[in-house]
This record gives sequence, structure tokens and C-alpha cells, in this order.
Amino acid sequence: MEEQQHNAQIEKIANMLTEDNVSVDEQDSQNLQKYKDQTISDCDVSEDDAIKIVYEALLYLKLKNSSGVDPIQKGDQFGAGFS
Repeated sequence: MEEQQHNAQIEKIANMLTEDNVSVDEQDSQNLQKYKDQTISDCDVSEDDAIKIVYEALLYLKLKNSSGVDPIQKGDQFGAGFS
């Protein structure tokens, strides 16, 4: 998957998570299934790759909502794939 598509998918899933009021600390795979399925459908990736994107979206939201941290500038420090 190209980086631009990867980043767009992270943002799409992050928006869905926000709209659904999912906690940025959510870890229950059952609660994240909807977002994993959406990623598989959108990007034609494996289940493992899809859940990684969902977790990156959660990390993105966590960084975005923390004070004084720009997730785009600091994401690489946390191993996030977005830029």
C-alpha cells in the first residue's frame, strides 16, 4: 500500500472511531472489528495489516488529543506510519 493511501486510511478510521465515541485506549478486538473490516474492504489488506492500521488510527487520535504534541511531527517517535 502506498504511503498516501495508508495515511488516508488511518485518517478515515480515526474519523470513524471519533464519530462512534470509541476510547483511544480501546484494545478489545470485538469492539474494533468494524474498523478492521472497513480497512480490509477499502485497502484489500490482510487481517494483520488491517488491525495494525486500526491501532495506528487509535495512536493518531491519542497523540492528536494530547496537549502540546503534534501527531504529524512526533508520530515517528512512537513508530507511527503516518507523516
